[in-house]
Amino acid sequence: MTEHAPNPRKNAARTRGKPFQLGNSGRPSGSRNKATLALEALLDGEAEALTRKAIEMALEGDTTVMRLVMDRIIPPRKDRPVTFALPNLETPADAVKASAALVEAVASGDLTPSEAEGLSRLVDRYIRAVETTDTLERLESLEAEKLR
Repeated sequence: MTEHAPNPRKNAARTRGKPFQLGNSGRPSGSRNKATLALEALLDGEAEALTRKAIEMALEGDTTVMRLVMDRIIPPRKDRPVTFALPNLETPADAVKASAALVEAVASGDLTPSEAEGLSRLVDRYIRAVETTDTLERLESLEAEKLR
């Protein structure tokens, strides 16, 4: 019987196709697909004419092109400003008041649950910053006392 050297790759049995040879790392970083490069070369200098044609088609009522044009002019909004007065946050105990206000705003329909969640995370981060600052001040105070 012939003994085979163990394969150093853990996923060798599941690898589709032939793995790269040693010293061949594959496609160089930053290289681009040939089809993409060819398409860019064809469209080079035609962007303005194509944009004008798309706008004309949208104005003529082509809803698909209209949606495409509108998505470029006014992209879908991912976030919106939230108008909500949080109670003042000065101590970690103030987080309870802020959380209660957020729950009340969701219950009354003034905030969506996802908006309240985002504001709740903001309150949590602020309170953690206050706690960290307080801990640092206490530590510095203890170290100063120890040196006296």
